[in-house]
Amino acid sequence: MMKRNIKMIGFDLDGTLLNSNKEISDYTRDVMREAVEQGVIILPATGRPLTGIPKPVMALPGIRYAVTANGARVVDVQEDKVLHEALLPYEKGKELLEIFAKYDTYREVYYEGFGYATADMVEHIEEYMPIKPMIEYMRTTRRRVPDVEAMFHEKKMAVDKLQALFRDTETRDLAMKEVKEKVQGAAVTSALGNNIEANGEDAQKGIALLKLGEILGIKKDEIMAFGDGSNDMDMIRRVGFGVAMENGIDEIKEAADYITVTNDEHGVAKAIEKFVLR
Repeated sequence: MMKRNIKMIGFDLDGTLLNSNKEISDYTRDVMREAVEQGVIILPATGRPLTGIPKPVMALPGIRYAVTANGARVVDVQEDKVLHEALLPYEKGKELLEIFAKYDTYREVYYEGFGYATADMVEHIEEYMPIKPMIEYMRTTRRRVPDVEAMFHEKKMAVDKLQALFRDTETRDLAMKEVKEKVQGAAVTSALGNNIEANGEDAQKGIALLKLGEILGIKKDEIMAFGDGSNDMDMIRRVGFGVAMENGIDEIKEAADYITVTNDEHGVAKAIEKFVLR
């Protein structure tokens, strides 16, 4: 296959850049370094808040920008500056949290790059999250408050993102159906098997990557993106060259321009080698 003129690469983290142990392989790190030396801008495009991006990702050579909270914020991390934001209004968040609270859920709210959760819920996170590295990530990055809903109603501010974790996918599917029937004007996706993520309707990873491209003078056709879950669908469809992981959901593989190998087989690095490195 032909090499492509790629100037910017956005990559999801969980299930995409990171392997099953939530690590970056040395092989991937070396390929990223080569891309940066070639003049390519690389950046995480994640559902995580800025403070939830692992240090080894931010330590990759050339990382200056990050798309966070599913596109709610585009941040210049060197300048500590928000370049673009698309937040979920308080009233919409209120509707969503009321639905989430009807079910047995772990709930959290993201403000200005931080994830907040009720302290007692964080202590029992393993009841809702079966993946050990994710439990560790959430326990070490969430700001604990006595009652996350009380904080949300006190602040009455627009949020980066809301998330609910369910004990099983059947309950998640029921809640998702209710959300889609009752709440208009929010972007609702699921990156994990048992979660619902809610953002402002214009908070999409693809919109955010194209916005950053505009700022940096990079055209749509010069942007490549990698993803595996439903919250990656927008960027896979919008950018010039969308790459799905072999371990991704069927819908994203159907929407992609190319399907690479799994996240445990250095799928991101293999596709960059194939299409980008000269």
